[in-house]
Parts: sequence; C-alpha cells; structure tokens
Amino acid sequence: MSDTLSPKARSERMSRVKAKDTKPEMTLRRLVHGLGFRYRLHRRDLPGTPDLVFPGRKVVIFMHGCFWHRHPGCSLTRMPKSRVEFWRTKLEANRERDLRHQQALAELGWRVLVVWECELRDLDAVAGKVEAFLTQEEA
Repeated sequence: MSDTLSPKARSERMSRVKAKDTKPEMTLRRLVHGLGFRYRLHRRDLPGTPDLVFPGRKVVIFMHGCFWHRHPGCSLTRMPKSRVEFWRTKLEANRERDLRHQQALAELGWRVLVVWECELRDLDAVAGKVEAFLTQEEA
C-alpha cells in the first residue's frame, strides 16, 4: 500500500512528533509531582536521557509511547501499512536501544521504571505503581 501523503507532507507531519514535553509525559509529570516527589528532567549525562530523574534515590522513569517503543501485546503497537520494512527496522532499533540504555543505567547503579502510554488510561494504577517504585528501598 502506498502512502496517502506526499513525501513533503509526510516529512512535515513527522517533524511535528516531539521527543520531549509530550502529552503523556506531561500527564506523568503532573501525577508524580502531585504525589509529592520532585525530580529533574532529561539528564543528558545518563544513558537514554531519562524523562524523570530522581538523583537522591538513584531512580529514573521513562515515559514510553507504545508505538515508538514497541510495547509488547499493546494494540497501539501497530505496524504502519506503508514502507513496512523501513518501519520494522526503525522501530525494532528503538526497542533495542531502549534495552541497552536500561542495562547501562542498571550497571551504573540506577533503578529504572518504564511507564507505557496506554497505562495512563488508569491514572490511579500508575500512581500506585510509581509511588511503590519510588518508595521501595534499593534491593
């Protein structure tokens, strides 16, 4: 199936996809702040530039979009109908890079939590998950 947009229109649309300050990320930030936790944003000196960093706790949280980061078993993790091989390669590379970054953080002594975009449908469950993660002592 061919793309329904011209290459110029597709490029323009894709350029609007943000890496920071997305709606799911802002929702997560408000939730975490509302729980009483304070954090730093996007520390570039850490592998993967985590979305939320809690330096005193040595904890990071990544807010992953289900499509871009390939959430296993999620309906939002669909494959585009055009240029399938290009997208498969690109999206799998995203997933592999995420795993490498999480491993590197663990090796540096950081604990990592991933919150998926689809989980934000139940904010109470996410709040419980985040609070339990942030208050647990390092194993």
